[in-house]
Amino acid sequence: MSALGEFRSLSRSRGRRAGPPDAEEKRDNRAALFFLAPWLIGLLGITLGPMIASLYLAFTDYNLLQDPEFTGLDNIRRMLTDDRLAQSLQVTFGYVLVSVPLQLAVALGLALLLDRGVRGLSLYRSVLYLPSLLGTSVAIAVLWRLVFGVDGLMNAFLGLFGVEGPGWISDPDTALSTLIILHVWTFGAPMVIFLAGLRQIPRELYEAAATDGASRTRQLFSITLPLLSPIIFFNLVLGLIGSFQSFTQAFVVSNGTGGPSDSTLFFSLYLYQEGFTSFRMGYASALAWLLLIIVGAFTALNFWASKYWVFYND
Repeated sequence: MSALGEFRSLSRSRGRRAGPPDAEEKRDNRAALFFLAPWLIGLLGITLGPMIASLYLAFTDYNLLQDPEFTGLDNIRRMLTDDRLAQSLQVTFGYVLVSVPLQLAVALGLALLLDRGVRGLSLYRSVLYLPSLLGTSVAIAVLWRLVFGVDGLMNAFLGLFGVEGPGWISDPDTALSTLIILHVWTFGAPMVIFLAGLRQIPRELYEAAATDGASRTRQLFSITLPLLSPIIFFNLVLGLIGSFQSFTQAFVVSNGTGGPSDSTLFFSLYLYQEGFTSFRMGYASALAWLLLIIVGAFTALNFWASKYWVFYND
């Protein structure tokens, strides 16, 4: 068949598709729905359904044992005078605003180092990625208690130099810092993404800059960071969302109390305490929606600010 004949045949077939779907298209649609059914069932039964239920419970007094009693805006009014809620927000914001930038800085620095053509790159990449797989597990959180306990490895190391270390996780002034260090330690995932982004930057740009006499620092700020800004933005958004939902580390290190003196009382941990320790599930549902609003606001703020510092290579 000539090219003109193929074009006419394709045009006629497209013309037929504009009308009502034929038997073959209906069969394809049914097949698509069949394969999408598990995801759709999960979306409705595991995500949207519980979200709608929690929205209703946010306006009720519900203790998990009796039927929920509608109380209107009582839970919202309670939030305005809840001192522990204010403490959990303060701890969570401090944790997020310190740990996320530090983690991204460490991940980017190591990615820049590995991008220089280190021998055995695959091995280093696998080893450095490993903490990201383990960092949010209960086992690593327990290990962290052993490392930063009064008789832990950290104080044993300091003892070699004649320094008596504090009880890192039992001191309100240092407990949160240990969790920040744990979060920074899980830099593997953003590092791998940064490394992939660095590999996409054309080497000709660096060669041209070097020919013009640009130093490595100048190349970093004029070439690397601008072209890598979409990747930085991507890791920043994911890091913020994940950090606001941090729970396991604080729960294990503080034995579920958020101590000492509520210094590790993350918002998600306080939400858990209200719902499953104090059996105030209505108030916990309201807290869950507050967390959703906070995360959504931070994400929207990042997208708004991205137009000033994120540069896409068209």
